[in-house]
Amino acid sequence: MKKKVSWMQRNARQINSTAITRATLLRTLGVGAALCLSGGIAGAQEAAPQVEETVVIKAKALKEAERAKERLKNVAGTASVVNNAEVERGRAQNAEDVLAYQPGVFAAATSGTGANKISIRGSGLNSFYQGYSLGIKYLFDGLPITGPGGTQEDFLTLTGVDYTEILNGANAFAYSALSLGGAINFVTHTGRSAPGNSISVEAGSFGYRKYQASTGGVSSSGDTDYYLQYTHNQRDGFQRNSPNSGEDYIFNLGHKFNDRLETRLVIRHRGEELRNGSTLTLAQLEADPRNSTSTASARRKKGTTLVTSRTTLTLDDKSKLELGFAYNDYPLDNGWIYSDQPGIWRSKDFTTSLRYLRTGDTLFGKLSDTTVSFSDTRLLDGDVTGYNQVNGVRTSERQYTKYSGSRDTVLSVSNALHLNEQTTLSSGLSLIEIGRNVRIERSTLPASALPFPRAVEYTDRSLAPRLGLLYQATPTLQVFGNVSRSVDPPVTWQMASTGVSYVRPLRPQKANTAEIGLRASSENHDGSVTLYRSYVSDELLTSIASPAVGATPALVANTNASKTIHQGIEAALTSKLWKNNSGDRLSYRQAYTFNDFYYRNDQRYGQNELPSLPRHVYQGELLFQQAGGFYSGVNVRAMSGYYVDYANTWRAPSAVIWGAKFGYEEPGKKWKAYLDFRNIGDKHYAAAANTTDNARGLDTPNFYPGDGFSIYSGVTYRF
Repeated sequence: MKKKVSWMQRNARQINSTAITRATLLRTLGVGAALCLSGGIAGAQEAAPQVEETVVIKAKALKEAERAKERLKNVAGTASVVNNAEVERGRAQNAEDVLAYQPGVFAAATSGTGANKISIRGSGLNSFYQGYSLGIKYLFDGLPITGPGGTQEDFLTLTGVDYTEILNGANAFAYSALSLGGAINFVTHTGRSAPGNSISVEAGSFGYRKYQASTGGVSSSGDTDYYLQYTHNQRDGFQRNSPNSGEDYIFNLGHKFNDRLETRLVIRHRGEELRNGSTLTLAQLEADPRNSTSTASARRKKGTTLVTSRTTLTLDDKSKLELGFAYNDYPLDNGWIYSDQPGIWRSKDFTTSLRYLRTGDTLFGKLSDTTVSFSDTRLLDGDVTGYNQVNGVRTSERQYTKYSGSRDTVLSVSNALHLNEQTTLSSGLSLIEIGRNVRIERSTLPASALPFPRAVEYTDRSLAPRLGLLYQATPTLQVFGNVSRSVDPPVTWQMASTGVSYVRPLRPQKANTAEIGLRASSENHDGSVTLYRSYVSDELLTSIASPAVGATPALVANTNASKTIHQGIEAALTSKLWKNNSGDRLSYRQAYTFNDFYYRNDQRYGQNELPSLPRHVYQGELLFQQAGGFYSGVNVRAMSGYYVDYANTWRAPSAVIWGAKFGYEEPGKKWKAYLDFRNIGDKHYAAAANTTDNARGLDTPNFYPGDGFSIYSGVTYRF
C-alpha cells in the first residue's frame, strides 16, 4: 500500500533535491522535529504529522527556540516565541524586557523586577495587580504556576529561561489554557541548551545589581543532563523608598532511560522583598516622578517553591503519553511595612497533567493527528490572615479567610485534520469544571449592609469549543482563522480579601472570539498580522473605590460587568534591511497592537471605553550587527493616551520613549558585554495606571511613573 504523506513531508523531499538555502531547509524541517521533543515542553497545539527519521535527525541541529517557532506555525492564530539570548543583548530584568515586541501583549514594569502589569488582548486590564497577574495562564516547562489563587509575580523575573512561548487567546488550547489572554510558557535552560559554566554581573541606574552563576552539562553516555543556576537581584528603586531584592535557585535534571521513556525534574525557589512605589497624580508625576508617599503595597516572600516533573512514554511510532505533576508553594507577606492592615497569604497548589498524543492516523481518508489532555490544579491549602498593625507592630487578628478546596479542571480533545497538502482543519472541545470554596471563618469587621454572604461554594461547568483553519497558500504564506470560546474563573481573593466582611459571589467570565490573519516570510522579511473580536460576558473588572491614604490601603471593588467587546489588531514584522559580503547586517523589527475595548450599551456607562490600556502601542528596534560580534541599536516605544476611569473623564497621557544599546559577543561565545540606555529623553510618563470608577475629571493619584533616563551594563563569561 502506498504510504500517504502530508504537504510538509513532500516539501521536505523537494527541498532536499533543490538549490534552496540550508536555512530554509532547517526552518521547514523544524516542524517535524518539534514533535519528537519530550522534555519540558507541552507540545504543539495542532500537532504536525511525523516526518521521516532522516529528516528529524537533520533538524536536531536547530536551537530549541527555533524549533518552537516552527512548531507554533502550525497554530491557526497568533503565537510567538522569544529567544532569551536575544533579550540578553541588553537588560533582562523583568517581564517588560522579555515580552517586548510581541503583538497583542502589553507589559509594563511598575516598581522594578517583579512588579509588572501584563495583559494580552485586554485580559485582566482593570485588575488590581500589585503582587498578582490575572487573565493569563503562566507555565514553566508546560506546567502551570497559575492556579485558583491567580499568579503571583515573583517568578516573572524570567530567571534561567531559555525561551518563552506566547499564545494569544484560545491559541493556547494545547496548554489547557482557556482564558481570554491565553498562555505564556517559560521554558527553563537544560544542560543541553546551556552547557558549561557561566558567570555574569550587571549593574545600572537606581542601584540596579544582578549577579548570576550557572553550570550545566550532559553525562558521558548522553542520557542524563543537568542545569543549576543561582541569581541575586537588587535595586534601590526609581521612586524613593521603593527598593527590591531577591534570590533565585534553579535545578533542572533530565534523564532518558531508553528510546521510549524519559523524564525531567525542575525545581525553582525564589525569595524576595519588594516595596511598590506609590501611585501619583499627573501633576506630581510631571513635577517629580521619583516622589513616593508612604505606600500600603510592600510585599515580602520568604520563599516560593515550584517543583515540576514530566515523564514521556513513547508507546509506538504514532503515539506517546505525557504525565506531569507540579507543586507550587507561594506564601506572601503583604503590606508588612507602612500598612495598618497587613495580611499573610498562604497558597499551595498541586497540578496533575496527562496528555495522549497520536499522529499519522487517517480520518475520512485524510491524515489526522489527535491529542487528549487533562489538567487539574487544586488549591490544597490557601488562606489569608489579616491583622491590625500600629507602627509596624501587629496588635490583633482582623480577619481569617479560607480558600482551600478551590480547583480548576479541564479535559480537552483536539484534532488536526489535513484536508490536503495545503489545508489543515483544527478542532477541539474542552470540558471545564471550576470549583470555588471561599469562606470567612473569623472577622472583627462590622457586618456588611450589602446582601452578600460570608461563605460561597459553587461548581461551574462549561464547554469551550474551538475550530480553526490553516491554509498554506504558498511555501512562504499562511492564512489562518479560528473561532473559540474562553472561560476565566474569578481567582479566590477577588471574591473575598482582608478588607471586606463578606464574600462576593463572582461568576466566571466567558467570551466568544473570532480571529483571522496571516503569516508571511521571504528572504528579507518575516511578519504576521491578526484581527480579532471577542464578545465578552460577565467580564471580571476591578476598580479602586478609594485610593490608599497614608497607612490605609486602597479599597478595591471586584465585579462582573455587563457585556463588553474586546477587539484589535496584532501585527509584527522583522526585516533584513542590508547585508554585505562580510556578514555585517542591519535589521529592523517592529510590533503594533491596536486595542479597542468597550461596553456594549451598559446601563451606566453606555459604550464607554474600558480603561487602563493604551489603544495604540508601537515598538521598533533598528539593530546593526557586525560579523565580528559588535552590535548597536536604537529602539522606540510609543503609547497612546487612555482613560483611567470607567466614566471616561480622565486620561493617562501618550508617551514616546527612546532607547539605545551597544554590545559585543565574542565569536567563540566565551564572553559578551552590553551597554543599555533607557528613556534617553528622560521623559516623565505613566508606565501603568490603576483604574477608578469615576475620576470626575480630577487629577487623582492613580499613575505609576516609568523609569527616567537610565544606563545598564553587564558582562558574561563562559568557561
